[in-house]
Amino acid sequence: MMADVTRRLHLRHLRGTPTSWVRWQVGGRVRREGTGLSFWYRPLRAVLSEVPVDDRELPLLFHARTGDFADITVQATVTYRVADPALAAARLDFSVDPRTGRARSRPLDQVATLLAELAQQPALDLLARVPLAEALTTIAPVREAVSAALADEPRLADVGVAVVSARVVAIRPEPELERALQTPTREAVQVDADRATYARRAQAVEQERSIAENELQNKIELARREQQLVEQHGANSRRRVELDAAAELAAAQGKAEREKVANAAAAERARVLAGAEAEKERTLAAARADGMRAVGHAEAEAEAAKLAAYAELPPEVLRALTVRDLAGQLPQIGQLTVTPDLVSDLLARLTPAR
Repeated sequence: MMADVTRRLHLRHLRGTPTSWVRWQVGGRVRREGTGLSFWYRPLRAVLSEVPVDDRELPLLFHARTGDFADITVQATVTYRVADPALAAARLDFSVDPRTGRARSRPLDQVATLLAELAQQPALDLLARVPLAEALTTIAPVREAVSAALADEPRLADVGVAVVSARVVAIRPEPELERALQTPTREAVQVDADRATYARRAQAVEQERSIAENELQNKIELARREQQLVEQHGANSRRRVELDAAAELAAAQGKAEREKVANAAAAERARVLAGAEAEKERTLAAARADGMRAVGHAEAEAEAAKLAAYAELPPEVLRALTVRDLAGQLPQIGQLTVTPDLVSDLLARLTPAR
């Protein structure tokens, strides 16, 4: 705590705050007092007191003993303020150095010590009458007892201090004892955790069984559908073969019909051609026969005319013509030797018998 004091030559100027109560005395008489003051003064004659009037938090941590002789620690917080600063300045030393503005003592420490002692006493009395298990759960009764004791305490009113509130944050045993007390709860929680784990595992096993059954059912269904697919594929193949056979049969029948028609047409064409060829042959044969008859008649007539002409010729001429014709039919003779015997014999053949 320190007032805001500035220097101007031999004078000092104090500037207070809204949360600080200041009293200025000169010669035992009060010149000014209140919050938020600002004034000039002479440091040699001035007596200054500064009292904070804002709410202050006082944390408390003290040990207690339960009815079953267990040591516990109580953590609490007391909120207070100086309700009567004039009374507090008269009972406690809140004076400040007029030259520097520094506090000459620590009166708030006295207030904190007084509050700690007054708050501990009802808590210790209450906790000493209950066992440990109950003491750890009596935070509200302890808080109410502390608040009631501080509100009715005359020594606080004598110094102008008022308690705003009292809170008990925690009541805890020693670490070893706390662990021992937590063991049943921890074991129970562990049992519940194990039970939950077993239940989760059982549920997981059941889910795995359900999944396995579903997979098996899916496999069975897939196998059944695959069998149906194979059967349908076989039926489709048989149907395709039947259709192909029917198509081939129809094609063969059509081809046979076409070949039959073509063969009939070819036979008819061959018959017609044969008839035409036979007619042609007959015509040609007839024409050839007619020609040959005509040629034969002509040759007969010519031969008859020739014979008639030969008949009128003398025998010598006939013999000469015969020799000529015979000579025309003989092979080529390069050299001919005529003997008297040959001529005699030839003449004998050519001369008709008498």
